[in-house]
Amino acid sequence: MARKHLAAALAALTIGLTGAAAIAATAVPPNIAAGLADKGRPAADVSRDAARHPGEMLAWAGVQPGAKVADFIMGGGYFTRVLAVAVGPKGHVWAYQPTEFIKFRAAYGDEQKAVVGAYPNVTPITASFADLKLPDGLDMVMTVQNYHDLHLKPFAADNAAKMNAEIFRALKPGGTYLVVDHVGPAGAETPDKLHRIDPAQIKTEVAAAGFRLAGESELLRNPSDPHTALVFDPSIRGKTDQVILKFVKPKT
Repeated sequence: MARKHLAAALAALTIGLTGAAAIAATAVPPNIAAGLADKGRPAADVSRDAARHPGEMLAWAGVQPGAKVADFIMGGGYFTRVLAVAVGPKGHVWAYQPTEFIKFRAAYGDEQKAVVGAYPNVTPITASFADLKLPDGLDMVMTVQNYHDLHLKPFAADNAAKMNAEIFRALKPGGTYLVVDHVGPAGAETPDKLHRIDPAQIKTEVAAAGFRLAGESELLRNPSDPHTALVFDPSIRGKTDQVILKFVKPKT
């Protein structure tokens, strides 16, 4: 009887293992390993791999050759480059750099052009949030360290809700929405003041769009981060406590 209870407990532990151990144990498949080894990646990107764990993260998300993926708010293209190689010539990546971001920092536009010019299977999108129309039938949409930006004061109060709705529409049934962001305290002022967000807020908003939470990882969690410093503060930059959430669009 004791053995049965032990077996049941171990099975439950295995099923519930969605934290750092589970994602770290995920083998990085050849397609993603090829993306990480791509010679076109800037040295500055490669130097950040040890802290950002892109291989384990994308493997956990299930990025496959031939996949159709959108990098939602691509920034400097760190993940776009890896994805372009990981999905291969039969796959495609849409690199979204909002008009609002390019107006704020022209280099965002230059960085997008550089990535698009280097990878033939990457298509740029530069629409404003209000005009965004993602391609249909996507396998995955990922946004890394940018979900909180949807709540910045220059944007409409319903901006996050509209973006989540558009991502839900564009994903195929069973498609994945991966959200990675800096953890912050609850409160409407947190995104503007700290460039962080409460994970509970993300879960509530994304669920409201129709998504189901399929997994949560602690791979990038840092319990020593007090959550009170601006993410650009030298004392915490590059070492913030981050949440990784995997949502799925239901098949029915």
